[in-house]
Amino acid sequence: MVGYPPITKMNQDNSDKKILTVGIEGRPYDIVIGCGAISAAGALVGKLAGGDDVCVVSDENVWALHGAALEAALDSAGTRHSVFVIPPGEGSKNINQLAAIYNWLAEGGRLSRSGLILAFGGGVVGDIAGFAAATWMRGVRCVQIPSTLLAMVDSSVGGKTAIDTKHGKNLVGAFHQPSLVLIDPALLDTLPAREFGAGLAEVIKYGAIASESLFRDIEYAANAAAGKGGISDAIRRTLRIEDVIRDCCSIKAEIVSEDEFDTGLRAILNFGHTFGHAIESKYGFGKYNHGEAVAAGMGIAAGVGERLGVTERGTAERIYALLDGAGLGFREGAADLIPYMKSDKKALSGGVNLILLRRVGEAVIHKIDWDELEKLL
Repeated sequence: MVGYPPITKMNQDNSDKKILTVGIEGRPYDIVIGCGAISAAGALVGKLAGGDDVCVVSDENVWALHGAALEAALDSAGTRHSVFVIPPGEGSKNINQLAAIYNWLAEGGRLSRSGLILAFGGGVVGDIAGFAAATWMRGVRCVQIPSTLLAMVDSSVGGKTAIDTKHGKNLVGAFHQPSLVLIDPALLDTLPAREFGAGLAEVIKYGAIASESLFRDIEYAANAAAGKGGISDAIRRTLRIEDVIRDCCSIKAEIVSEDEFDTGLRAILNFGHTFGHAIESKYGFGKYNHGEAVAAGMGIAAGVGERLGVTERGTAERIYALLDGAGLGFREGAADLIPYMKSDKKALSGGVNLILLRRVGEAVIHKIDWDELEKLL
């Protein structure tokens, strides 16, 4: 079992930063955060493109709401671009949709090796557009402009790109770091409450694995929002969301800078995900969205950790209390999840590495064999 202490750099000199850096050796890139930041997309993306084409991939919902603002920014900087719009939802993250993107990129020589792909949307768009960038002509540059809270705090940073297959989530993918991540929290004004809640699950994950202070902030917000109608909307009003996004991105930037290819420390970002991906696969990506499945997975993982004696007693109760307060208290039976877990890319021969907690704010990697896990579940 490998343990990791809380991330220590997050709160050092980051309180007013609008730009964070993912310090991958030889290939650092910036995360730019700020309300109205999309207006700077033309200048920032145009500078990266250097006169080459920018191919924008978005989904129907995001493009209808925010496409005009992005195009205005690109046009104002004279950045030549074209747009490909996919249907929204996890169902679009497949080989057929990827092939459609490839065909579009090929039409008329739309994108050369010196051009770039701009992913403008939530996690699905970021994943499939990022994977297209990783594989088109053996790799072209990518810019991520996330439109959901989940993508802003998690999936847009770190370079994990993938598509799903009928056998499981994210089974076909590549590491491909973006050249820039541009985060405009104002885009969240049009985000449905359920999707905001999905992102809040990832925020809670960051607190659980690396920052008890962030976890306490969400606890405070959830308590303040109790009994005031829509929990997600109330929490959004209680928190300064730009600070929450910055804190989560700061944690992830530090982890990715140390472990780009997920061979050690980065594994702790999967807290709740091993069970969560199995839940998504079980229900065909229909009953729960990704954040909701991860929320259920975090509760299961906390309970497993306590039964193993790895996790401090009372941690699972604290996590479930916060998930309930945030409107994410999904309870899923875990006994039948192992067949789906065995198809997950994190499965090992004879078992799996579970991400568990010692306590809130401190994560460990615990290898367990399938028979032992089945008894626990």
